[in-house]
Amino acid sequence: YVEGQMQGGVVQGIGWALNEEYIHDTDGVMENPSFLDYRIPVASDLPMIDCSIVEVPNPAHPYGVRGVGEVGIVPPMAAVGNAINDAVDVRMTELPMSPIKVLEAITDQSD
Repeated sequence: YVEGQMQGGVVQGIGWALNEEYIHDTDGVMENPSFLDYRIPVASDLPMIDCSIVEVPNPAHPYGVRGVGEVGIVPPMAAVGNAINDAVDVRMTELPMSPIKVLEAITDQSD
């Protein structure tokens, strides 16, 4: 169960990093209100995610447990941002870092 939670967090972080975005029209109406329009990653989008679990009891909890569900969400965003910076020398500062936004950042930097 823990490995699945960690893998799910990584997938969610990848989705936030690359393509999850609410799009609104000029009147504030959401243009992508369903999963047909709001793109989230699915299993076929990603390789198998290997997890290394190191169990360290929490001394402040009576049963020694720790939360793990959100552990994997943040690292993918930093990893994708650093990969983009390494590849095209552009530092992305907003999510998602979609291809269109990366191209805009490259164009803005060259102006």
